[in-house]
Amino acid sequence: MFEINLRRIRDLREDMDLKQRDLAKALNISQRAYSHYENGTRKIPLDILVALADYYNCSVDYLLGRTKKKDVNK
Repeated sequence: MFEINLRRIRDLREDMDLKQRDLAKALNISQRAYSHYENGTRKIPLDILVALADYYNCSVDYLLGRTKKKDVNK
């Protein structure tokens, strides 16, 4: 089983100058829930992982650390 690259998730957010609350609002979850996901105290549900990939226009594999290529194959 693969672990989500939490550092990558945080870096993507910070690179866009977003606060956790901003991303939580975009994902329709609480800031507290998002914080737990980003800090690794709770597992990120698959639907949220897919929503993050869509939001950042990257692949789920990128978020999982399975590839270094951020761009989604078209």
